[in-house]
Amino acid sequence: MHATSAAVAAAVVFVWLGMVLAISFLEAPLKFRAPGVDVRIGLGIGRLVFRALNRVEAVLAVVVIAAVAVGDPPAAVGVLTAVATALLVIQLVGVRPVLNRRSDRVLSGEDVPRSRAHLLYVVYEVAKALTLLALGTTTLMA
Repeated sequence: MHATSAAVAAAVVFVWLGMVLAISFLEAPLKFRAPGVDVRIGLGIGRLVFRALNRVEAVLAVVVIAAVAVGDPPAAVGVLTAVATALLVIQLVGVRPVLNRRSDRVLSGEDVPRSRAHLLYVVYEVAKALTLLALGTTTLMA
């Protein structure tokens, strides 16, 4: 892989990974422990934060795809890039709409049971974080 493309891709991947770790695994669970933050307030904050995170993730994914595409990557880098991107797309298109419908109901005052979609989102988030770690490391070694 070309040195400049590899450096750009690795840097962007590790920024992406850092954002996912900070938001999904630190901010998201901690906000519900803050004084005065109930489920409705936490969901409202979470929707705003994850909407922003997902938009930034989409931009970062495009930058990584572009850097990898022009960098003559080894197969492993191409596959990991595709997997990370696919996991993001699945979250955005398949899981987030379900979570948004549920949070709409909670925010409107309905008493709804916990969602299995949330657990699915977490599974995809863990898989994405591991994939990004592998992608960043593989890109640095390419």
